[in-house]
Formats: sequence, C-alpha cells, structure tokens
Amino acid sequence: MRSLLHAASAAVLLGGAACTPASHSPAAATSLAARAARVTIIRDDWGIAHVYGKTDADAVFGMIYAQAEDDFNRIEQNYLTSVGRMAEAEGEAALMQDLRQRLFMDSTALKVQFDRSPAWLQDLMVAWADGLNFYLAKHPAVKPRAITKFEPWMPLTYSEGSIGGDIESISLRGLEDFYGQGAKLVSEAADARPPEPTGSNGFAIAPANTADHQALLLINPHTSFFFRAELQMASEEGLNAYGAATWGQFFIYQGWNERLGWMHTSSGADAIDEFAETIVKRGDSLFYRVGNEDRPVTRQTITLRYRNGNQLATRDYTVYRTEHGPVVRQADGKWITVSLMHRPVEALTESFARTKAKTYQEFRKTVELQANSSNNTVYADADGNIAYFHVSFMPRRDTTLDWTRPVDGANPAAKWDGLLGLDQIPTLFNPANGWIQNTNNAPWTAAGSNSPRQKDFPSYMDRETENQRGIHAIRVLDGKKDFTLQGLIDAAFDSYQPAFALILPQLIRDYDHLPAKDPLKTKLAEQIKVLRGWDYRWGKESVATALAAYWGETFYRTASNEDESEYKDVYDYMARGAKPALRLGALAEASDKLTADFGTWKTPWGEINRFQRLTDDIVHPFNDTAPSIPVPFTSARWGSLASFGARWERPTRRFFGNYGNSFVAVVQFGDSVRARAVTAGGESGDPKSKHFNDQAERYASGDLRPVYFYRDQLKGHTEREYHPGE
Repeated sequence: MRSLLHAASAAVLLGGAACTPASHSPAAATSLAARAARVTIIRDDWGIAHVYGKTDADAVFGMIYAQAEDDFNRIEQNYLTSVGRMAEAEGEAALMQDLRQRLFMDSTALKVQFDRSPAWLQDLMVAWADGLNFYLAKHPAVKPRAITKFEPWMPLTYSEGSIGGDIESISLRGLEDFYGQGAKLVSEAADARPPEPTGSNGFAIAPANTADHQALLLINPHTSFFFRAELQMASEEGLNAYGAATWGQFFIYQGWNERLGWMHTSSGADAIDEFAETIVKRGDSLFYRVGNEDRPVTRQTITLRYRNGNQLATRDYTVYRTEHGPVVRQADGKWITVSLMHRPVEALTESFARTKAKTYQEFRKTVELQANSSNNTVYADADGNIAYFHVSFMPRRDTTLDWTRPVDGANPAAKWDGLLGLDQIPTLFNPANGWIQNTNNAPWTAAGSNSPRQKDFPSYMDRETENQRGIHAIRVLDGKKDFTLQGLIDAAFDSYQPAFALILPQLIRDYDHLPAKDPLKTKLAEQIKVLRGWDYRWGKESVATALAAYWGETFYRTASNEDESEYKDVYDYMARGAKPALRLGALAEASDKLTADFGTWKTPWGEINRFQRLTDDIVHPFNDTAPSIPVPFTSARWGSLASFGARWERPTRRFFGNYGNSFVAVVQFGDSVRARAVTAGGESGDPKSKHFNDQAERYASGDLRPVYFYRDQLKGHTEREYHPGE
C-alpha cells in the first residue's frame, strides 16, 4: 500500500514560526476523507478518546488524529528526538542529541526496512503518517516546530514506549568530546540532588487471592508527568485495547483488551555493552583488532541541520563504526563502541501485536519476537492466569568477562553469541503464592519464595537489587486473599514508607545518646518527639512526613556521596554506617530549612508537596503563588508505591511534582472487564480545555474513576461524537 502522503508537498520557511504543513492533492484528500469517514471518535466526559475504525489501520489513523488534537506539541517533540531533528527546532545545543540518535536511526536504512516489513505493518505506519498529516491539513493554525510532514518510516524510530530508550544510555559529553569539533554544546550543569528513582509498579493477582475469583492487574507507570495519553482504540479486525499510549505512538503501551492486560516496568537487565577497541592506523585507513586480525573501521558522514537564528545551517560529522557498533567516546587511549538492540521492525511488531493477543499463549508468542530490551512485563488474563516476563532481548555472553565495564574488543571471546531463548530468561506463570510484583527491582522477589532464583541465571541477567517499593509491595500483597478492585487501589496507595522505618530508629537512638549539655539535645527535642510517635505513613496533614522528608533528602544527599561499598545499599549505610553527627546534623539542617521556607518546621506535608499544572510546556514552570493542590504521597525513594517525585530546587519554596504516578489503572478480568483509572492532571494539553486539569483532585487523592471500556457504557457519558476532520 502506497502512502497517500507521497502526493503531498511541503514548504518549509526557515523563519522558524512560519511552517506550512503538507497539503494534499485532490485525489489524496478524497481518499483521506473516505478513511476519516470510516473512523468514529467518541470523547467521554473526561475528554478521553474512544476510537472505532473498520480496520486496524483505520483505528490507527483515528487514534493518532485524536492524540494530535489533545497534544500535537508532545507528538512532535517525541519525533524530533527519535528521528534526530531536535536541533532544527532548538539550535546547535541539540546537535549531540541528534548525532547520538542518528548513529542508529538512519532514514535511508529505515526506509528500506519499511519496504521490507510485512504489508499489515506497512498499512499501520501509512495510516499513522496520514492521520498526522490529515490533522495538520485540517488545523492550519497549528505550526510545527520542524516536522511539517510525517512519513511512514518514522514509527520505526520510536518502536517501543519506554520513557528513556537504550540510545539515551550513551553519554552526550563523551560523544561531544570525541566528535564535537571543539565546540562545547553539552551543558556542564548537574543537579546536586540525587535523581528521583525511576520506574513503575506492576501487580498481578491470581483468582485464588481475589474476592470475585477473577484475576486483577495494577498498571502504575512512573514517568515524567503528561508523558502518555489515555485512550481506547478498536476495530472490526479484533482490536480493542485501552490504556496509556506514549504520545506519537500508535499502540497502547501499558493497558488491556477484553481478555488480558500487560504492565511494563523499566528493567535492570544488562542488554547494552561497550567495547574498548584497539585502533591501528595505516596511512589514511583505520583498522580495529580482533584476535590476530585487523579489520577496517567503517566511516560515515552524518549531516545534521540546526537552527541558527532565522536560518537552518548544516554541520557534517564523520563517525566511525566497528562490528560492535558506533564509536561513542574515548577512554584510556581506546575508542569505545557500543552494542545495543536495534530491531525496529520486530519491536514495532511486538508492541502492536500484543494489544491483539487474546490468550496467554498468543501473548507469549509476541514476547518470542525478542524485541524488548528494557522492560519487565507483568501480565493477567480472563482465564485466570498471571505471569511475569523478563526482557526478551538478552545477548548470550561469556560469563568470565566483566560486562559492567567496556570489554576488550580485541578479545575474540568478547562478543555477543546470539540471544538467549525465552526458556533461559526469568519468567513466571501462575506461581503458587497467587501474586506477582515488579517495581523495577530484580525478578528474584517477584513472587516471594516462588520467584526465579538468581543463581540459575548469568550475572548480566539483571543488575538491580531490591528497592524500597519492592519491599513495600511484598508487604501489601503477601498473605492477602480477598483482593477487590478497591482493595488493589488501596494497596497501590498504601501510605507506609519502609525506608523511614529502616533509618529513622537509628536517628532517634543517636538523639537519645546525646549528652544532656549538647546543644542539639534542646534544639531537636520537639522534632524527635514528633518522629518518635510517627507510624511512617504519609499524609497531607502530617508534620512528621514533612520533617522526615526534609531530613531524609538532606541526609540522603550527603550519605550517597560517602563510601557505602561495605553496606548493602545507601539505606543500609544511612542506618548503620553513617556517623551519628551526620544524621543529627541533617535533622538540624532540615528543621532550619523548613523554618526558613515556611516560618516553622511544624508545617503539614500538604502545604509543601503540591501538584500544579499551569501550561503545556514540556518543561513545566512552577509558581508558589499560582493555584496548586496538596499531594499526600511522597518520593519513591522512601518506598512510597504511589510515587510523587517533586522539584526541591529554587526558586519555589514548595515542592512541585514533575515525575512519578502518571497513569494509574486497576483492571479485573472475567466474562467482562471492569476497570478504574486516573491520569495526572487531565487528558488535554490545552490550558483552555476543561480536561486540562479536571483529574487533578482525583489524582492527588487516589480516587480512580470508572473506565468506559464497552461502547454501551458511554451512553450518558458522551461529550462529543465525530469523525476526524469534522
């Protein structure tokens, strides 16, 4: 099927704001209008799009059109990144980001892969491009920053929905030092505060552990806010999927259909490796050594465009590759290359095909494509099955080598020897305990004593240890036999914080051992009294939560810079290794900071920790004096399952969330599907829309709304019904 957009033309004015989207020939416009007429979009009373098409391609056309209606800016932003064209919008400061992307995402090669991909997948990619170009044609007031025409091959650059792809593991600083031509474009600025723990929560509950004897699934991605859209897409070809779709992608990334559901969590699996290459120069030719053989280094010129004032300028980069991958930096006199998964057709196939699977066997078949390098998957279905899949793309490697560091590329043993089969990777199917959890921790605790055993797998299978959310997850899941939808919501928003239960008792002992004449004995007396009586549970009215959070952040920032190599993790070091003066000093500093910011350290947590949405800027601005609402839950750092990663830096006094709980859903599978969900803020990116922030109060309180999964459930809850373009 040939794309209708081949008939389109585009004019790009270099002035920046004046960009003319692709227009369509009369024949193409007629064909697009006919496709649009086969698509119905129903907006429910939360503004969520329920898209119905005759074919899967029609549904893709409609769902991407609906996404563009809600937030075209975020769609373009994601593709400026994925196709390596961010510098065309943001200038030369983005050149290294584009170069990193273009080391792998070569448009010429991807167009060849598009032509070789299955016809059904080509149809979906064409429908995707047509849907976006149709949107731009129907909305001439929308001015793209750089991409005025979307092409069918582009989805191959963004084929799975993780918040950070494998490519982003490559250091921009290292890339610039190697290829930067003397220009220093990558910012040296670094956040002194340790980063917010990334990831998500996925729980699956077997029928034996539920009140209705039907499987339950928790879908709780932790992302930067507003990273995904909530929507439904259905067709007469068996597609009926609901959930969270990353802006610009044409599949439901985390969600469910009428028979089963899936939740992806970021994995600690090691599927990316670096190789230290021995480079040999002979005249103008470069070689790299493998064993006793010197093999030619491949050179390639990549031309990048970047905005320079009101013009587009170009810059050429000569890049180098070996059989291990592109050169990305230099270290200790060696060129460092990187190997990572680059299987865009298989990845896009898996991402869409799983949404149509109806049984465990069919879902497992999609996993066998082995095109998932970054996600663990928690699964539940209407047949009562629950399951866990570790990342499916796992290179087979020599376990005598240390793959946590660049391996010697000249060593013939330092190579990927195919992929491990699915039976060689950690999986679970209906464990006897009746629950599965993953919180971006290793799979060795996914089902309690029924978990996969670490000793049965190579060390590179997973680099993560247990995290505080994993400890909390087991606490709320183990031994409970009467889960309901509401019970699963209650578990997802359980207020206990296990990290504080681990480290606070030692602080109190430190205080108790202070000499009576020590100035801290008086200064901290009231604070210790508050913390001594605390049950480690967050709450918006809780002074103890605020005090502990301030103390914990101050202490963690200092402790994480200390030598903790002898301890299990930073929390163990904070509890056992740090000196009492460090713990007590952090409490004094935290008390002073609270007092300076709010007039007293006895400030309730909800006065400090806030949700605010003012604009649709990708990097959201915050303002202490503008409207905001209190959020009771805390950072994932302390084991809060409901995660709220907030900005602690100036200029604001309050902490405004920008990462964590973004989409939360609970689903029950049986003869029919029941589900409840909430999206951070609201579905629309338009500040003038009533759906820009209409879910904020529900989000902050964990009050999930009913999901209208079946079309007849939309009766009485329909705001608008229309065809794309109307």
